[in-house]
Amino acid sequence: MSGTRPAGDNRTGSPERPLAVGEDELERALRETLSRRVVTSPPLRADPAGDVLRRARRAGRRRALTGLALAGVATVLVTTGMAQLGGVGGQGDTSTVVLGDPHGYSASPLPTAATPMSGPGPVRAELDLLVGDVLDTSGGERRELPGVGNVERAQRVRDREGWLLTSAATAAGRTLWWVPAGSGAPQVMLAAADAVAVSPDGRQVAWRDGPDVVAAGVVAGQLIAPSRVAAPPGVVPIGFTGDDVLIARPGRGGTSVWQRAMGGVPGAANPDVRAVYGMRPDGRVVGLVTDGSAGKTCLALLDPARDLAPTRTDCGPKLAADGLGAVSPDGRWLLANDTARSALLVDLAATSAAHPAGPALVGAVAWTRAGAALHVDAAGGLVRVEPDRVLAGQRPTGSALDGVPPGQRPVVVADTPATPDGA
Repeated sequence: MSGTRPAGDNRTGSPERPLAVGEDELERALRETLSRRVVTSPPLRADPAGDVLRRARRAGRRRALTGLALAGVATVLVTTGMAQLGGVGGQGDTSTVVLGDPHGYSASPLPTAATPMSGPGPVRAELDLLVGDVLDTSGGERRELPGVGNVERAQRVRDREGWLLTSAATAAGRTLWWVPAGSGAPQVMLAAADAVAVSPDGRQVAWRDGPDVVAAGVVAGQLIAPSRVAAPPGVVPIGFTGDDVLIARPGRGGTSVWQRAMGGVPGAANPDVRAVYGMRPDGRVVGLVTDGSAGKTCLALLDPARDLAPTRTDCGPKLAADGLGAVSPDGRWLLANDTARSALLVDLAATSAAHPAGPALVGAVAWTRAGAALHVDAAGGLVRVEPDRVLAGQRPTGSALDGVPPGQRPVVVADTPATPDGA
């Protein structure tokens, strides 16, 4: 056979006769061909052309059904793959936080999603309570938080977006968890941090990372816009005053303010500051200072804009130097420990007005928006301190909480400050 095709062959690059033939024309041509083949044969009972066409249509339908089935399988596989990529509960999988990671910081979801608890009823209080790995909210919700444990402090996030939980110090450092509102799983935001401080609204976090102190904003469980500054050994963040970070130096080195939004390094330290309790609405910091002339500790209001210089000092209350305590949202009251290891309620609006306020603080204190302070005593009882009752001479006592297992000490979750109208 010759390897050269005839000029009129349809297999050439440019066919010479049209190929666009309709289905009706093909059917008529087939019937005509078959009728010519059987023109001399006996009459047929069946229609050969119809048989061929019916077989062809059945084969076409089978091919169409097979194609649809394959398409359905492919759709299921793609959908399943997308669901697996979405992660548990719709949370996207993000990389585990490595302190000092130059690519930024993101929360890492724990492998098991939080599930509603069954069993004893939830612990009810005016504020949320954390008992082991169980969160009991003031609204009656009970959630198990897998992977969370040894929590020392807990903070609500503004606008009820979730919670920030800080572990106690261990040989490996501290852990910070983000617990989203709803049913999302807890996520590790920081691990192996030397120290962690959380702002009162839960929107900012500062921590010690190797040779640096780092601060970042918190948005939807993500650490954003981190700022970093080199710091001498032992220097750690202890709190916030607005957007600025309070930095404590080791020993009697005092406390300074890091205005991270302005860049640069922390300001000069006030060596007389021994402890910081919180901030008043006017921006002044409530702290404990050493009075050089008297050689004793005094309560003071400090100005963060002037390197924590005292604007008022009161040496009447005998406060312990353990740093435990908190300021009420309206800035009038301070609940802290005295040197006799019991709680003391101090009226910051009046000089030397201090009142015994029940069992000593052994952990964090949280104020309600109604003006009462909650904390847990050494026996694990919940203590409620109401200034009006204390002023009337009543001594608060600890109350056992139903549903708390023996040996467990609840952690009171700090609420966020009330947002001013128009803010």
